[in-house]
Amino acid sequence: MLDLKLIRENPDLVREKLATRNGSYDIQPLLQLDEQRRSLEQERSQLQARGNEIGKLVGQKMKSGSKPDDAEIQALKDEGNQVKAKLSDLEPQEKELKAQIEERLLELPNLPSDTTPIGKNETENVEVRRWGDEYKPQHPGLLPHWEIAEKLGILNTERATKLAQARFIALLGTGAALERALISFMLDRQTAAGYLEVLPPLLVNTQSLTATGQLPKFAEESFQCKDDDLWLIPTAEVPVTNLYRDEILAAEELPIHHCAYTPCFRREAGSYGRDTRGLIRLHQFNKVELVKLVRPETSEQEHQTLVQNAEAILQALKLPYRVIELCTGDIGFGAAKCYDLEVWLPSAETYREISSCSNFGDFQARRGNIRFKEAGKKGTEFVHTLNGSGLAVGRTMAAVLENYQQPNGTVSIPEVLQPFLGRSVL
Repeated sequence: MLDLKLIRENPDLVREKLATRNGSYDIQPLLQLDEQRRSLEQERSQLQARGNEIGKLVGQKMKSGSKPDDAEIQALKDEGNQVKAKLSDLEPQEKELKAQIEERLLELPNLPSDTTPIGKNETENVEVRRWGDEYKPQHPGLLPHWEIAEKLGILNTERATKLAQARFIALLGTGAALERALISFMLDRQTAAGYLEVLPPLLVNTQSLTATGQLPKFAEESFQCKDDDLWLIPTAEVPVTNLYRDEILAAEELPIHHCAYTPCFRREAGSYGRDTRGLIRLHQFNKVELVKLVRPETSEQEHQTLVQNAEAILQALKLPYRVIELCTGDIGFGAAKCYDLEVWLPSAETYREISSCSNFGDFQARRGNIRFKEAGKKGTEFVHTLNGSGLAVGRTMAAVLENYQQPNGTVSIPEVLQPFLGRSVL
């Protein structure tokens, strides 16, 4: 959520920043609502002051000998009753205005950081670096990962569709073991890097999704339990960040670094016809997520470190990838700055996103009211939140299957995964 004070005091800056995003955002109605609310607050304050003044005058006159039924006393009491009636009328008006302001604030995306490249869409993203070109397979006849998996008998989509619907998969035998190995490997590496592991609920309430920015904008992307105020999580970012919602942390508790493995659930609305085969775009998929809550002055460096932590997984697996800095027209709704890691899929001769590492600044913290306090100092500050995949497990498996496939139809297992599987070949 954007700071209303910032919008009020720097409307041109806010308009300029929002104009670089992909979308149309008008802050004028919000400014008008804010002006009305502040006018009502001023009127309420004046009425309250007059009501207090009347109470004092009545008390003084009664002490000086005036009787309750004296005309002057009665006139003051009548005016006092009128003030109370006006205050009673103002209360619902103020409440309604605050609700409208909140609703409009929730609809506005974050402002891109000053260092985020300006661009219209993904074609203007900036490639930062590449790694691992020497590991790209060179032999002919490379198959897409779903064909490899089906030939090995480790993936079944038909039976999964029978159980649920399209875009669900069932992993069998060494396929399931490979997925489990990847999860364990990622968690081990990230906990060794200093992240505290969390196993959170997979169902969260509306307030949680609102705090991290999925609601109200992305309601159609999420699976909702109609009989309860519960939603299946689209990413562990939601429950892990919300562990600290409506809390004031001691400054000494920061930074907080968490990692979490969870299944994730997304409706993928609007993506029908894209990536209909394989492990790239599913309604249910596994992911290891990295989440940070940090002090504002350290968030930029924490962001760079988070990206490196995600990269370390790909490097250990010897999977070629590149790092992309997203431009203003392509960053997510809540992000101020974002880097995508894209892994090489040789069957398509292209890079595909496997991790998105975002710095949200205080955007999510304002929505979730997550603050910290310095000992001996007045007031509190909002934390900065960051997160990124470390990594998306299904997409990592797809990259392993494609980059490690052998001419004889087998798939070599990355050296770092062999201790988890007790074998070197699928």
